[in-house]
Parts: sequence; C-alpha cells; structure tokens
Amino acid sequence: MSRPEVPTVVLIGQPNGGKSTLFNSIAGPKAETSNFPGTSVKHTHSRVNIEGRLLDVVDLPGTYSLCPDDPTEQVVLTHLFAEKPDLVVNVVDSSTMSRGLELTLELVELGYPTVVALNMVDLAERKGIELDAVKAERLLGVPVVLTIAAHGRGVRELLDRVFEVIDKGQQPRPPSYSDDVEDMIAEVARLMPPEFPVVSNTRFTAIKLIETAGHACGRILGQVEPGLKEAVDRVRRTIEGRRGVPAYEVISAERHHQAMKLFEESSRILHGRRLTWDKKVDAVLMHSFFGYVILAAVLLAFFFIIFMVGSPLETLLLSPFIKLRAVLAASLGDGLLYHLAEGLIQGIGGGIAIVLPYFLPLLFLMSALEDVGYLARAGFLLDAFMHRIGLHGKSVSPFILGFGCNVPAVVSTRMLESHHDRVLTSILIPFIPCSARTTIVLALVAFYLGPLWAMGFYAVNIAVVALVGWAVSRFMKEPSPGLILEIPSLKAPRLNSIARKTWLQIHSFIKLAWPILIGGSIMLSLLTFFKADRIVNDILAPLVVQGLGLPHDLGVTLVFGFLRKELSLIMMLQALGVDYQNLMTVITREQIVVFTVFISFFIPCLSTFVILWKEIGRKWALVSTGLSIGVALVLSWAVRLVL
Repeated sequence: MSRPEVPTVVLIGQPNGGKSTLFNSIAGPKAETSNFPGTSVKHTHSRVNIEGRLLDVVDLPGTYSLCPDDPTEQVVLTHLFAEKPDLVVNVVDSSTMSRGLELTLELVELGYPTVVALNMVDLAERKGIELDAVKAERLLGVPVVLTIAAHGRGVRELLDRVFEVIDKGQQPRPPSYSDDVEDMIAEVARLMPPEFPVVSNTRFTAIKLIETAGHACGRILGQVEPGLKEAVDRVRRTIEGRRGVPAYEVISAERHHQAMKLFEESSRILHGRRLTWDKKVDAVLMHSFFGYVILAAVLLAFFFIIFMVGSPLETLLLSPFIKLRAVLAASLGDGLLYHLAEGLIQGIGGGIAIVLPYFLPLLFLMSALEDVGYLARAGFLLDAFMHRIGLHGKSVSPFILGFGCNVPAVVSTRMLESHHDRVLTSILIPFIPCSARTTIVLALVAFYLGPLWAMGFYAVNIAVVALVGWAVSRFMKEPSPGLILEIPSLKAPRLNSIARKTWLQIHSFIKLAWPILIGGSIMLSLLTFFKADRIVNDILAPLVVQGLGLPHDLGVTLVFGFLRKELSLIMMLQALGVDYQNLMTVITREQIVVFTVFISFFIPCLSTFVILWKEIGRKWALVSTGLSIGVALVLSWAVRLVL
C-alpha cells in the first residue's frame, strides 16, 4: 500500500501521562511551538529523522476524552478530525492504566492507525503492578509498547512499531458493548443519510451522536438534520428508559467497564495495597498546616540559594566589563564612537553579568522543583488563594518564574488552558519583582534602610498582585474554568531533563529579550551623548519633582527603567553625580523608598511589553501598561504621604 512521504504522528493522552516527556525523547531540542490555526492554543511539533526516515511528530494538549468541554481539548478534536494524522500514539500512564484506557478505547473506536505507549512503567512497578503488553495488545487489537520515556526505555521499540503500522496499515478492532447498547448504536448508524459528515467511520459517529446531546463535541460533528436528530433523541430516550440514567453516562459506564476489564486481564498486583514512600511524603507536603510551612521554607531556601549563587557571579562577571569600559574611555575619549561602544558593552554585559547570574540558578531550581513534582503541589496549596483573585492554581508556576524574568514568565502562560487565565496571569506578571527589580530593592532598600524594609516591600508586592488580580477579574466576563489540578507522582530529579528545560528558557531569553536589551542600551548611550536627557528631565519635572518629590535629575531614569529596569539604579547614580557610598548625601531615605516603589511598579520593561503584545495582543498589553502606571503613581503618592 502507498504511504505518505512524511507521515504525521500525533501524541495523544491524558494530562500528566508523560506525553511531553516522550515527545522530547523523540524530537530532542529542535522542537518548535506554534498556534493551532485560528486559535491561541499552543502545540509543539518537530520533524525528526529516524535512521533515514522522516516523521512529523505533533504533541497535542492533554485531553481526558474525545468529548471535551475545555476549549484546549476541543482543539485536539479539530486537529484529529480535520488534519487526519497518519497515526496516533496514545500515551497512557501505566500507574493509572484503568483510567487512561478509557481514552484509548475511544481512539480505537475512531479507527485511526494507533499504537499505545504504556508509559511510566517504573511508577506502576513501584505500586506493585506488573503489566503484560502482549496480552494488552491482543485484547485491544493495536500494538502496545511498555515505555519509560524519562529514561528512554522502550522508545526505540515504540518507533519500530510506529513504522510497522505505517508501512503495513492497520484496522483497529473497536470494543463491544452490551447488546442493547450495540443495537442502539447500529440503529443510529443505519439512520444516518449518505451525505452526513461521518468522522472516520459510522460507528464512531453514531456513538458520538448518542453521547453528545447539546455537547461541544456534537457541534464538531456537524449540524444534525431534523429527521436524524429526532431519531437520535428517540434512541437516547430508549437507553435512558432502560438504564435510568442519561445516555452519555451509559456509554461512559460501558467504556469504563471495558477499560477496567482490560486492565484486570492484562496486569496483576504483586502485593497488597500499602502506603508507598511517595504517599507518605505527600501526606506531609500537602498537609493543611505543615504543607504551608514547608512551602514557605522552600521559597526562602529558593531565594537564598539564588542570591548566594547570583551575587558573587554578578561581581565576578561585571569586573571585566567595567575594565573594558575604562580601557575604551581612555582610548576613544568621550566621542560618539565611545558612546556606541559603551552601549553595546552595557547591553551584552547587562545580559551576562546582571540578568544571567540570578536568572540561571532560578531556572535551574524551577526546573528541578518541576521535575520532582513539587511545583504542582505548590499550585495545589495556593489554589484557594488563586481562586480568590479569579485564577487557577496552575498560575503559580509563571508567577514564580516571574521572580527571575518577566519575559519567560509571560511565555510560560501558554501552559494555561483557559484564555481568561492566560490574559489575567500575563497582566499580573509585570507586578512580580523580577531579578532586575530585586537587584534595585536589595541595592537600595535593603542596603540603605535595612532588610526588614525589603521584606516589607515584598509583602506589599504580594498584596498588590492579589488586589489588582481581584479587581481585573471583576471586569473579565469569561470565568476561569473549574479545572482539575493534576498532582503527578513524586520522582527523583533527572539532571539531563533539568538541563534541557533550563536551556530552552535561556535560549528563549537570548533569542527574544537580549537583542532588545542591546538595542536599548545603544539608544540610551546616544541619548546621553546628544544631551537629550536634559530635555527628558524638564518634560517629566511635574511628575518627578511636584508629584513624587524626587530630585529633578531623576526624570531620565524613568525612561531607562522602561528599557531596562536595572539601568534605573545605574543611571540614578550617574544622574545625581555621586558614587554608591555617598548617595545618602544628596537624597533622603524617604526618596529612596518612593523611587524604588515607582521604578518597580511603573510600566513593564520594553522586553516584557513586547512579549505581552505578542502573547495576549495589543489591547491587553496596553491595559497592563496602564495598570502598571496607575498602581505606581498611587503607591508612590501613598508612600510619600505616609513617610
């Protein structure tokens, strides 16, 4: 039989089944992320070469069934029905196999060539579950492969079976339900007119018509004509009359029974139920009291390690750039060429010596916590707080990432299924103090006023995030959906996985933010050379002097704060004409607090603004900017009045 030149293989599975890990194992670091056509939902895809044969591999969002309510999961159906991949790899969590097989049975009903990957076999074995892939394959009628994608086990065999099915073809054997249900399915299939838009086969379409009365899945199947609709309604009423429950529950129960039967016949329990080590640890990590104590300790250790690593690295890496600037100043003088070179050095040096020393350990620790499974638990503990501001617990991860850099934090909101959550989380991320703003807080507030002032600043920051989130969510009509927050099993961290995740985020920073950083630095140097900073100070004097009570010369630092937050600290000293030790001779403690508050909250940096524009659109990017300006003004005026 003929085969496609480059077959398309889609990975489908329930959330947290190891699907993305399997994709990374196959696709490696060259994967690309893009939107599904006409949507803001992201999917990852890659063209891979397996011993001379090409495959287009697509990692679809996780879905629990082929009759979803969630918009992200509906995109999976659109991709399946419209794009019609050449083969489906169904990734199932072996440790919860009976639940995962319900989706498997739907895929078998769909009739596409399918290979099942029973993944995370090591977790199943830890629970005392022994799997028989040969028997599962015989019962399902499609190839079944045992895998541990995180360790690469079984991936080679899986790809061999994929190519085998592509080359030889396959006719999956659909599951058989109770006689009365089968009769009703056959009746609907018989009544479908020849021109009806059948999805894959008449049996699958008939089942979906029965179980999706008014359901989103039903809309994807097309507009049902009145005669067929009446017949389907009659079949539903017949089923409901016999079973006493809605028709979709009957189909679901039949599928659940088949999945349980498959699991029982293709596996065996080697020992009785017992509380495993990870369950014992979870009992403490997610305790109603101790869980929050541990979370606070983890966050404190998190930031302590970051700054213990970042501070000496910053000092070490800044030194050669400072020396290089001195050499250039001596050789080039104070002309245009020097200012251009200085801007280039500040842009490159700012990324290497100011951002990366804090950003790199933060990303590494974030990836480690995610790999272990603790981030999901932190999200669960903070879920109640998130719901109070109209968000889901999954928004915790982007917020934590925002403490390193707001740019990748905004990018990471792609993992949120709801458009409402993506927009609201992205709007709130600029209020999270990134490493650049944290540097300002530590260098000004903590150094000159004491650590308690810095801690108070972070407490106020959390309160601002909660208040702004609550206020904005009141104006967003779309509700945040009641999603199930999956808690993955605790696992030992894998260094190669952590390194890969860290590199992907660093690569994103280098590709998206660093060019803007360098271009902004050169622009700032030119502004200084042509003495345009004086014009800026005069224009902003009503705000800076009368409004905030700050020295006139600090107006230009607001512009620098928009382009690069950490430059506000550097240019503050330059604008006032003093060194670090003598700052308090020309500015008061109150002015330091007002300046720090305003710079921290005033308008996202240029890189963050560009990413916001790209990820959530012009309207919401401008709303975020307006909110930042408003909050910065209100808080700064309030601080000035209080102090």
